[in-house]
Amino acid sequence: MVEQLVERIRQKDQRAMSQFYQTYVKELSSVCYRYVPSGDDAKDVLQNSFVKIFTSIPTIAYHSDEALWGWMKRIVVNESLAYLRERKRLLFVVQAIEGVEQMDESEPQSEQISSEELHQLISELPDGYRTVVNLYVFEGYSHKQIAELLGIKESTSSSQFYYAKRLLAKQIKKLTNDKR
Repeated sequence: MVEQLVERIRQKDQRAMSQFYQTYVKELSSVCYRYVPSGDDAKDVLQNSFVKIFTSIPTIAYHSDEALWGWMKRIVVNESLAYLRERKRLLFVVQAIEGVEQMDESEPQSEQISSEELHQLISELPDGYRTVVNLYVFEGYSHKQIAELLGIKESTSSSQFYYAKRLLAKQIKKLTNDKR
């Protein structure tokens, strides 16, 4: 079915574009909001991503639904990163956030919070932390790949991830204690 939609989009079928959009908008929105948590900004980035997707579909070879999904997801991630860079919002914290470096190393009870609560905590991280967490955990990039993609040192990516994990652990512990 997706392959047929792609073929109809190549023929500039507006109904196919609409159907395709409806099929993928929710999942691609989720990817976009991981990087750009501000509602209006994320909608702009998502719209730009769909424009790129629709203008590029005629030039790609359809191999599988999974390959198409990966390609679209890469476009959304790249558009999100471009937006953050353009707006000078992709700042990397060079110091640890107060209180994080003195935390104990025990793992928080993350099973006591919902995926929505975890998503919210991630969205509240500083931009650099959030971006590295998303690229490392959700996209599966290595710190070396993240460094190349973002134009930073590999050690910066590693430290951003380290402090993001610690800050998340602190927030999770606070949230679980608040629930008690």
